[in-house]
Amino acid sequence: MKKPILVSACLLGEPTRYDGQSRPNSRVSLLLDKYELIPVCPEVMGGLPTPRTPSERVFEKVLMRDGRDVTEEYERGAALALERAVEAGCTLAILKERSPSCGFGKIYDGSFSGTLTDGNGVAAELLSSHGIRVIGETSPELDVLLSCADKQ
Repeated sequence: MKKPILVSACLLGEPTRYDGQSRPNSRVSLLLDKYELIPVCPEVMGGLPTPRTPSERVFEKVLMRDGRDVTEEYERGAALALERAVEAGCTLAILKERSPSCGFGKIYDGSFSGTLTDGNGVAAELLSSHGIRVIGETSPELDVLLSCADKQ
């Protein structure tokens, strides 16, 4: 049985980003042979369309560039992503960096200027608070997973 890992759907090539695109990551895709990758997009799961107006986290709220408060959708999607992770038995999540939902450690600062600040996306924060290890797609830990997969 393959170990399950929660993964941002856009990293697996699903067009779920705000701009209707994906951000396929070849390193993440290499894990498919040895791990069960569980794709999630908390924003879509929370009821937001694709494409959609860009959003950024501003303290405890998530606001679209046009000022619309979408905190509720982000929280709903985060809860559903956590539910999926728990059901699948995930202890690790590989999430899209800098996202207001999936970013962990650094996210955009809410000014829509491309400026990063310390912080976590809504889903990343919830997953982490429930004991699920969260890493980004450029994390050195991904190399460890890849090397472990090669040895299996």
